[in-house]
Amino acid sequence: MAYKYKDRYLKVGKAWQDDDGFKHPYNWSSSWSADDLKKWGVVVEADVDTSYDDRFYWAKSIERKLEDENVVDQDDKAVIDPITGKQMVQLGLKSIWVAKTKETANSLMSSSDWYVTRKAEADTAIPSDISKYRTDVRTASKTIEDKINACSDLDAFKALFVVPVDSNGNPTGNSPIYDWPDEVN
Repeated sequence: MAYKYKDRYLKVGKAWQDDDGFKHPYNWSSSWSADDLKKWGVVVEADVDTSYDDRFYWAKSIERKLEDENVVDQDDKAVIDPITGKQMVQLGLKSIWVAKTKETANSLMSSSDWYVTRKAEADTAIPSDISKYRTDVRTASKTIEDKINACSDLDAFKALFVVPVDSNGNPTGNSPIYDWPDEVN
């Protein structure tokens, strides 16, 4: 909450002086009632909502872009990366989340990579449940990537994070962006 006396904001825990020269103690905010606040001309304002979901916004009401964009300076000239010598690119949400999806798929399959190595080196068969799991992870990754790339606006992209629910509000599955197969033990 913000406390305001006429056109100035008051600091909680700090003494203050009103326009008539009356000095108010440091504990005014904790010891005064609503009637006292009104009597002394102090108005209570609700805090401004500055919250935002940083997955989709840079700041309150400033949307992140879905598509990659070339970085330009204030004169609309290309900003060149000093390391690569190429124009810098600000990655859009699609590129960021496709990369995250690939990282997740890689992580999910890493625990069974040794089966693939063993198969290549010793021609020992990969257990069918492991082989199926790895195929399911690759399929899920492709499906998620396709859904990400199919988004035409931020609302469609945000919908990928919504968990499906039944008529009672109980979850019935995973949100599309996190719809991975169950791990095999």
